[in-house]
Amino acid sequence: MGVAESAGAGRWQTDGKFFRAGAERVVMRAVTYGPFPGGWADSLDEDFSRIAAAGFNALRLYEMPGLGLLDAAWQHGLRVFGGLQWAQSADFFRRPELYASARVALARSLREIGEHPALVAVYVGNEVPADVARWMGPLRVRRAIEGLITLGRQVAPALMFAYANYPSTEYLEPENADFTAFNLYLEEESALRSYLKRLHHIAGDRPLVISEFGQDSRRNGLEQQAASLGWALPAARAVATAGLTVYAWSDRWWNAGAEVLDWDFGLLDRDGRAKPALHSVRSGFNRVPVDGPGHELSFSVIVCTRNGKERIGKCLRALEKMPDAGHEVLVVDDGSGDGTAELVAKEFPHVRLLRLAPGGLSAARNAGAAAATGDILAFTDDDCEPDPEWVARLRRVFADGRFAAVGGPNLPPRPRTWREALVCAAPGAPTHVLLDDEEAEHLPGCNLAVTQAAFAAISGFDPAFHTAGDDVDFCWRLRDAGYRLGFAAGAFVWHWRRPSVRAFLRQQIGYGRAEHLLLQKHPQRFSSRGDVCWEGFVYDGGPVRAMAESVIYHGPMGGAGYQSVLNRMLPLRGLDGRFDSASARLALRAVGFLQLRLRAWARNRTLWLGAPRATLPARPKPNAEFEIASAAGLERADFLQVLLDEGWTAGGASDGWDVEKSGTRVLLATERGDGIGKRTLVRVWGDRAVLPGALTHPQDPR
Repeated sequence: MGVAESAGAGRWQTDGKFFRAGAERVVMRAVTYGPFPGGWADSLDEDFSRIAAAGFNALRLYEMPGLGLLDAAWQHGLRVFGGLQWAQSADFFRRPELYASARVALARSLREIGEHPALVAVYVGNEVPADVARWMGPLRVRRAIEGLITLGRQVAPALMFAYANYPSTEYLEPENADFTAFNLYLEEESALRSYLKRLHHIAGDRPLVISEFGQDSRRNGLEQQAASLGWALPAARAVATAGLTVYAWSDRWWNAGAEVLDWDFGLLDRDGRAKPALHSVRSGFNRVPVDGPGHELSFSVIVCTRNGKERIGKCLRALEKMPDAGHEVLVVDDGSGDGTAELVAKEFPHVRLLRLAPGGLSAARNAGAAAATGDILAFTDDDCEPDPEWVARLRRVFADGRFAAVGGPNLPPRPRTWREALVCAAPGAPTHVLLDDEEAEHLPGCNLAVTQAAFAAISGFDPAFHTAGDDVDFCWRLRDAGYRLGFAAGAFVWHWRRPSVRAFLRQQIGYGRAEHLLLQKHPQRFSSRGDVCWEGFVYDGGPVRAMAESVIYHGPMGGAGYQSVLNRMLPLRGLDGRFDSASARLALRAVGFLQLRLRAWARNRTLWLGAPRATLPARPKPNAEFEIASAAGLERADFLQVLLDEGWTAGGASDGWDVEKSGTRVLLATERGDGIGKRTLVRVWGDRAVLPGALTHPQDPR
């Protein structure tokens, strides 16, 4: 599979952490287009020709396109990300007709344009304001966004769907989106790279897209705008995003019912003249070599197998698709009796083949390492299919020099049956454990690379582990020896899960037996009940999002620029929508129940009853709710200042209110819409009479 910068042939689809069109990987290089004062031009050819010539392959709109725009985009080789325009900045639960109208508009539009080849995706929302999301309840808002995605997928199943999020509402990430999208405006390259690494963990298994990035040349200057776009494009690619959207094509912009005249984010000025940023974008697109640093490091890819004749062919063919990355491939046949070695020798003569008597997985891995010639030993399993960029992205992290071992995600391929869907969504799959956004505590053996020196220093894998647990022991011993483990979000392998629920549960029993060996060898890493005590967080592939028991850091008075969510347990993958039903969800709960207990019984002959569930205290009902209409455009911040001036104090970072005084608490949110006027919603717990006059009468405060 190649990596294309053009739009690619065929409709775009997700490809693990990236996009593809047909068999070709596509890097999204988009620019926002419109809305403009006066609407669309009579002819879009001139703009679309310039956009394509600049190196873009996609447009992002803030409304659903018409057939004429889609036809013009298609003629110029551009793909379109549409945007559902609706009243998302108001309390649409208090006025349910707003949400109902959004559903009607989405369905009507998709019935008209959903099959057009230029349309590849739809954003069902864009930046629900943090104060409004907090007012309505993050979990309810997230589920409403998911409802729009579900509807869109029912009407136009060939399209991708997402929500354009932003750092102030990280917790709104929908479970059922096809990719994770964030609008980001960071002015330092190091800050962008660092935050993108965090967002990969919020995204889970799916692609990460920057849905807006730009800089205002009016405030920062033309040269600074050009410089930021010059480094942002290669930085985004290097940190394994699926693409970046430049904001915006033109300084001309129409928003909230008026032309925006006080900022200039465009690549073109208001007269259509190119700014230095346009040249910077062109050159930035060309400075993104995926192999990048670390090219001098040679790799030995080691695949251990026993009776893997039915599986290993897909693994080795996937490795054949990898560009020449300075690597060799070794297959270690651990005493197979099904003709695995014969198949490898016949169909893959370029692969180095080692044939051993049966000795177990750890012994096979050690034998492969002893025969390897590479600086880096990269281990994967015979039921895995490494991505074509796997070695290149591992190499990039090794080049940093901080890590002796590096790994990435292992993603389940799209399930083909409801049984496979259950196994993909069930707990217990091999996964990574992270200490922070870059450093791992554990990397699963199906996607684990280590330097020859570090491998030798800890004497490789422990042969006592025959089928599982060897990677956990290996990573713990590496860290105990002072080595660090790095995580490469884009270096993924497709990892086929067990094909049936029975096979999956047998695997969990095997994992439990391996954990019994681990407990004997590393008792200090287990609790008194026999559970593994990880220092970091176990990532199970699902997007990190608001759950029923989540604690959300909003910042004092809900004003934090980056509002994160803390979950007692990180979310699992959801059920594939094609197999999601009440009976499937019931079966998934049953599988999860059995998985935990079978594994615990195999580990230490106890039935795991579960950790006590954290329960949040019930929030009391408010004593009053009302709204303040301000024709002059006064909003939440203005009213909060009135309260602070009168001695009210700010609530805590995770409190459900903004300010309090004498036992009375107040929460405010401002609905946005067209025009200058604003409507601020007020919720009061306690005595409404203690509020200042500015908040008890629907008029502007003086």
